Amino acid sequence: MNPGPTAPRATHTALLEDFSLEMTGKDVPHLEEAHHLVPPGTRINVTFLGNEDLRMRLAAARAVKRLGFVPVPHLSARRLASRAELEEFLEGLRADGTGEHVFVVGGDPARPHGPYEDALAVIRTGLLERYGVRHVGVSGYPEGHPAIAGPVLWTALADKTAALARRRLGGHVITQFGFDAGPVLSWVAETRGRGIDLPVRIGVPGPAGVRRLVSYATRFGVGTSASIARKYGFSLTNLMATAGPDRFLRDLAAGYDPAVHGDLRVHFYTFGGLRATAEWVAGFAARPAAESGAGA
Repeated sequence: MNPGPTAPRATHTALLEDFSLEMTGKDVPHLEEAHHLVPPGTRINVTFLGNEDLRMRLAAARAVKRLGFVPVPHLSARRLASRAELEEFLEGLRADGTGEHVFVVGGDPARPHGPYEDALAVIRTGLLERYGVRHVGVSGYPEGHPAIAGPVLWTALADKTAALARRRLGGHVITQFGFDAGPVLSWVAETRGRGIDLPVRIGVPGPAGVRRLVSYATRFGVGTSASIARKYGFSLTNLMATAGPDRFLRDLAAGYDPAVHGDLRVHFYTFGGLRATAEWVAGFAARPAAESGAGA
């Protein structure tokens, strides 16, 4: 496939500096297998899944630290059954030295399992800083959320930004993954126009099977199958193929203007596995920009 216009090499690779990754509690063996491919000090988010318990989450954060990376454990507000559960997790992170950075998200349940209806409610407890948290990540949704109206999302982001500033907590935004760089860059520009100056990590799907990518995209409402294929450059007639984010990152780099978009990095959702993503990042960074065409 014709790679089309390319950005200068400096821009081509700059967004990959200080990239971050995501893993689950069950991914510790995969991280151990791939750790030599990941730069030391890389931030690795550890998700807060409903089918993983406290022991597994804490063990995953310890593994991230042991292997030379920065653990960023997730707190899923609506999955927390009580204040005591939140404190138990935070205390465990503090005891292990893995709780300086966290990521707070509302989470999947439609109804809260306990007293926290959203990420802001967790931030407002004051428990994060009490237990040694210094930096908090929050969510951003460039292409909207299937269950939350746009104005509500903007208000929530502004409120979380203000709450972090009041509590003297550092922060950043990690966006939902997308397949089209245009709406993402427009959204970032609008956040700056609204006075939100937190660093933004753009969510990027790591290399994965086409069928899996379409499934996740449909689940999270980030486009129809046809629009995803058109923008991302893969064929729906070959669902057994694997697609990487080459085209997305090339388009993102080409449209990125630091004066407009501020501090941007990328965050990889490792749908196709930690090792596959780490290998892809290393390969993409090493290739000349002109060779980084759409995913194959």
